Amino acid sequence: MGLAVFYLPELGGSELVLDGAEGRHAAVVRRITPGERIRLTDGRGSWAEGAVTAASKTGVTVAVDNRGTVAASNPRLVAVQALPKGERAELAVEMLTEVGADVIVPWNAERSQFRSNPERSAKTLAKWQAWAFEASKQSRRSWFAEVAPIATTAEVAELVADAALPVVLHEEAKTPLAGLEVPAEGDIVIVIGPEGGISPAELTTFAVDPVRLGDTVLRTSTAGVAAASALLARSRWS
Repeated sequence: MGLAVFYLPELGGSELVLDGAEGRHAAVVRRITPGERIRLTDGRGSWAEGAVTAASKTGVTVAVDNRGTVAASNPRLVAVQALPKGERAELAVEMLTEVGADVIVPWNAERSQFRSNPERSAKTLAKWQAWAFEASKQSRRSWFAEVAPIATTAEVAELVADAALPVVLHEEAKTPLAGLEVPAEGDIVIVIGPEGGISPAELTTFAVDPVRLGDTVLRTSTAGVAAASALLARSRWS
């Protein structure tokens, strides 16, 4: 089993103190004790490992004996996820993070049934960021998944236009996802529609040929991870 991963923004020095919410989580929830080895990461590619030398209810102290950096992923995977309802939102964010999405963009699609206002948008964004943060640690990532602000259809269209590979999923598309040529660098932008599907007007705005995953129709919470897996298997995972 791999080492438990915790977030620490500053990794300089041979002895690191993990305190605050992360330290309490390590000591109280995970019950990390002296002698156990853990990994600390700044979430931006750098990490440090070592044995815990002290633990209390306020945190743990780590004697660092190994450290390194992980290069940023290329091609970069950007997942535009239409805002789902309830638990499906958390599931989508967790699965996209675990599979390796670098950026998750919540999208207020025409059929998302999301009533946008500043307070609700801020709460929703905070939830998505917290889910991605925890899933990044759980999947032992050195680069944590980033969650962008909630995007409009026009903003998503800009991401699609700038992508090295735009992938707009649609159940009625003729082109199979498996037939796409995966680039070696740049952004792969996957657009996942809501439960009601991407509207004809949105497809027109995106101005690219949509693709289908297969013969079955997936839920919005699972379509993204299926598409990401299929593409990553022919790029970063190969």
